[in-house]
Amino acid sequence: MKINPSIAKGIMISPPSKSMAHRNLICAALADGTSIIHNIDFSEDIKATISCLESLGVKIQVTSDDDNATSTSGTTLTVFGTGGNFTAQPHSLFCNESGSTLRFFIPIAMLSDQEAVFTGSQTLLSRPLSVYEDICAKQGIAFEHVEGNQSYKQLKLQGKLQPGNFEIPGNISSQFITGLLFVLPLLSSDSTITLTNSIESRAYIDMTIQTQKSFGVKIEWQNENTLFISGNQYYKPGEQTVEGDFSNAAFFEALNTIGGSVTVQGLNMHSLQGDKVYLTHFEELKKGFVQIDISDCPDLGPILFVVAALHHGGKFTGTKRLKIKESDRGTVMCEEFAKLGIATRQSENEIEISPLQDKSTRPVTLLGHNDHRIVMALTVLLTKVGGNIEGIEAVRKSLPDFFVRIRKLGIDFEPDGEEIKNGLDY
Repeated sequence: MKINPSIAKGIMISPPSKSMAHRNLICAALADGTSIIHNIDFSEDIKATISCLESLGVKIQVTSDDDNATSTSGTTLTVFGTGGNFTAQPHSLFCNESGSTLRFFIPIAMLSDQEAVFTGSQTLLSRPLSVYEDICAKQGIAFEHVEGNQSYKQLKLQGKLQPGNFEIPGNISSQFITGLLFVLPLLSSDSTITLTNSIESRAYIDMTIQTQKSFGVKIEWQNENTLFISGNQYYKPGEQTVEGDFSNAAFFEALNTIGGSVTVQGLNMHSLQGDKVYLTHFEELKKGFVQIDISDCPDLGPILFVVAALHHGGKFTGTKRLKIKESDRGTVMCEEFAKLGIATRQSENEIEISPLQDKSTRPVTLLGHNDHRIVMALTVLLTKVGGNIEGIEAVRKSLPDFFVRIRKLGIDFEPDGEEIKNGLDY
């Protein structure tokens, strides 16, 4: 796709939060009864979670389409929860490329002692799962990686999770903690989760706790590093609306840092989403060279790097977790920046970015590396300097209508024949 230099103007309703959608759908499925969940966006990751729930015997129906609503942009679903009693046997769960889905559903599958087979992309099932592997080893639960076909690997596990005291490193993905939090309240006695070192992405844990509370389940922080989970709890069905997504809104508001005038509606300024910190970081980057720790907001990394490059540069610490995303995000962003003459310096847990010196247009082709956040970040960059980007279909993972949205804002681009053939929304 060719992106032409252009200025974004207009009003944009925020995409629904993918993180909150996962959590609401899972809590609704674990409830015993019918729940209504508004403002769901059918990204590939959310489709993966819905597919896994349906594979477990949860019935989900599209109730209405709210595309014309003024405050939301998604669809309403009715979820017929099973109270955690899953009927489909054995369980076959396809997670595609969704790390959240895989890490959330491993404990969920262990609510029963039925064998569960997880499949997904090679990239997904190569991502670290040692936290669960260690738990399964201690509890005698079978946990085995097996080779699948050319495109997909498999993970097989069988055994029922038992309550207890779980010690987990705090500096790994919060998705492991969330996965356990979904399940532990349903077990027969109390549990604790102790995070053994400094916590990264704590906001995502608090988002999980907040969502569970809205479904009648209570989780408590005993202290800074210990979560207490009462057993014998029940999820209560209800009606919830998925709030707007700060992670994806950041790509549209980044256009304002380079001359755009975009108003993003539908964001909850009292949200627990950690990625709302972009509002602060964008202002810092516009004022001058600044150092930013992204340990708690790694998904913002690519777009923060772009804003830094288009202004005064910046130093980013806490970048090591970027290696285990859909791509090695720190490395690939540095590779693509080099094509534009943007100097970078990368070490194990730090990336320094110098400002782009020459903002004139040039015939450059950037690669999306099969990573939705890389594609969207580089697209923002190209709205300033122009150029081509390959692999744009990766946006289907989290925001399939990304290009529809930026076109409505006045961004000028030209899809090639292959992209049109693939049917991506423009």
